[in-house]
Amino acid sequence: MAQFDPFASYAVSSMAVGQRHFEIVPSDTEDMAIRPRAIFCAEDGTAIIRDEGGIDLPYPMTAGMTLAFRGVRVLATGTTGTFYGLW
Repeated sequence: MAQFDPFASYAVSSMAVGQRHFEIVPSDTEDMAIRPRAIFCAEDGTAIIRDEGGIDLPYPMTAGMTLAFRGVRVLATGTTGTFYGLW
């Protein structure tokens, strides 16, 4: 049976839930290729996230937590845990 999507005719906004996901590979030199709507924590840790102004801040997170923040980079230095980007 084909899947029915009752929301297919609606426009996707920046406040919509994620429709795609990717594993975040922390890097001290490269921004994420895709800027996520939110960051999901799959394994406890701390994500050092850079904003579009170049400010880095640590976000301690527990597994299952979602951070509604559109960071441009997750730094390798200081980041522990496993994180996924939702977009």
